[in-house]
Amino acid sequence: MTDTLLPNGIKGSGGENTYFKKGCSPFAQTGRSKLQNKRAGLNQEIIKQMRMRAGAENLLKASSNNKVKEMVLLELSYVNSNLQLLMGELEGLNSSVEVYQNTQETSNIPLIALGLKETKEVDFSSFFKDFILEHYSEDGNSYEDEIADLMDLRQACRTPSRNETGVELLAKYFSHLPLMESRFFSPSRQTGIFFTWYDSFTGVPVCQQNLSLEKASILFNMAALYSQIGTRSDRQTIVGLEEAISSFQKAAGTLNHLKETFTHTPSYDMSPAMLSMLIRMMLAQAQECLFEKMALPGIRNQFSSLMKMAQEAAKVSELYDQVHQSMIQTPIKDNVPFFWSTMSQVKTNHYRSMAHYFVASALLDHHLGPSDDEDQQEKTLSQVYDRLPEGRSPLDILKNEEERKRIGKAHIRRAILGHEEALRIYSLCHHLNKMDILQEILKASLGRSLQKFEENENEEEFTDYTEAPDIISKTEHKAEMEVPAATKGPLSVFSAKQRWTAPRTIRLRPEDRDLGFTLKGESPVQVVSLDPLCPAAADSLKEGDYIIAVGDTDCKWMGVGEVMRLLKDVTEEGIDMQVVSIMENNAQMPTKSATFCGNLPKTYSMICLAHDDDEKKSRKVSKKLSFISWGLKNKLKSASTLSLPTADNSGALPWNKPCPTFPSSSSYNNDSALY
Repeated sequence: MTDTLLPNGIKGSGGENTYFKKGCSPFAQTGRSKLQNKRAGLNQEIIKQMRMRAGAENLLKASSNNKVKEMVLLELSYVNSNLQLLMGELEGLNSSVEVYQNTQETSNIPLIALGLKETKEVDFSSFFKDFILEHYSEDGNSYEDEIADLMDLRQACRTPSRNETGVELLAKYFSHLPLMESRFFSPSRQTGIFFTWYDSFTGVPVCQQNLSLEKASILFNMAALYSQIGTRSDRQTIVGLEEAISSFQKAAGTLNHLKETFTHTPSYDMSPAMLSMLIRMMLAQAQECLFEKMALPGIRNQFSSLMKMAQEAAKVSELYDQVHQSMIQTPIKDNVPFFWSTMSQVKTNHYRSMAHYFVASALLDHHLGPSDDEDQQEKTLSQVYDRLPEGRSPLDILKNEEERKRIGKAHIRRAILGHEEALRIYSLCHHLNKMDILQEILKASLGRSLQKFEENENEEEFTDYTEAPDIISKTEHKAEMEVPAATKGPLSVFSAKQRWTAPRTIRLRPEDRDLGFTLKGESPVQVVSLDPLCPAAADSLKEGDYIIAVGDTDCKWMGVGEVMRLLKDVTEEGIDMQVVSIMENNAQMPTKSATFCGNLPKTYSMICLAHDDDEKKSRKVSKKLSFISWGLKNKLKSASTLSLPTADNSGALPWNKPCPTFPSSSSYNNDSALY
């Protein structure tokens, strides 16, 4: 299975000018793309049923005929039944995590990836052309190619490839959105452009006229792509695990940026509560991969190493327990697939049981000998427990063989009970039952714990009901949110928020050695200290005017020095200088926009955090630039990468030694050196 059948950048069969943008794979026949196509089809069916339900409810309110009401109620029952079936089918698609996993044979526990949000096509051309003519006093038809490129870029973002190139494609379009908002989306007028996005969990459509929903949805899809990259990584290698860790941390960072930047989002999947849960889930999966990275070279069968891994496993269990607790809260539990909450519950029990197994192995398989560091082992054991059984101390447990064995067997009993609970929860979800690899891992872990218990069982001993203490979770390498390189905010001068006069031409002649005015500003350059008696003032130049062109040279992004050189290089015929003035614009509109969610009109406020308008850089332009490309950097900054730790391989066997932390289904045997 590959991500694309056709390489990026080659021409398709639609004609000479059709091609696939880099990072876009519209015809990729993969399980993931088929899943997205099914989800899109289900979204359309859900919309149809919701419209029928809304119409039936309106008819029920308006009609006074009892027979009509009976027929409408019957129709409503059918529509509601169909909606329940469609929602169940959508939940099944959201539970299909196997298509996101690594395609190679693997023995790792599956991870959860987010599905992409679907959207409708949008046509910018008519509005942008009219706005350019009306607002900027230029012919909008001269920007047809730039507008077409922008529409092609948005269309490509509907089917990004599942790799870093696909993320870069979404980031490129996201970097255009602040510039589009600044240039064309004025707060004093409605655009007539509607952006429609579907909820990734429920399929409910949300429609807005401003760009806030567009920006938020693109950020969500960037996080979803990062999660899919993480789940498809090869977790049998250190490189693959590092890729998975970084991807999940970036997914969490992107979701956190979305949560902090946009408020009152009308889509359920981007509500603050849902985003908080998704952030926890991404960090828990990153922590799980960090644990696997530490275990991949093999765990030394030593007292300190086993205790360390026990606390690491307890940390993973703790994070998944937090994820599960957030999933079962209202209203999240109504929208999150049952598969997700079941999987988090299974992992909570599984990793907690692994922690008890490691502590049991450290106590049962090792004894405090003359050459051992007694103080160090006492300190290690005291840090593993938050409390000890009454009347016992860490040193007593370490020195007393009977006490050591009793506590060790208590831990192995808790490990067995935890693994049995994980298997029981696994059997309750029919979507989990399809994942054979997960069942094999759970059974193998239970078998390993049972074998450890049998090795230390003594029939002559009385039944001991000592309860093992809880294990304190602790990690040396905590998963942290990693935010990819953010895009720069919109510029404040040439924007749709400002009203401009039509460009005016000022004639400058070579005899005008003293221009009669001075210039300031980096870009664009502004006229200041104008002499009212100079020829330029007589030719309608005013203080505060911005110079946009000198001769045939566009000066919108030139500094003072560059513009002055152009003004001094005047021939005998003179030169024309084009300027514009800001017009007063008192019309203001509220920051709220009408939103249509589930065919019901609502009003939501999507507030974007302010960007720094002072961070402008001058750029020399030799030809006219598109209004879309003004201020856009040609190259995106590369996302910073966290320095991930490397596993301690000292004295350990190679990573491919058949002694994994997660045992295979066919082997429960112990190795004298590794677990």
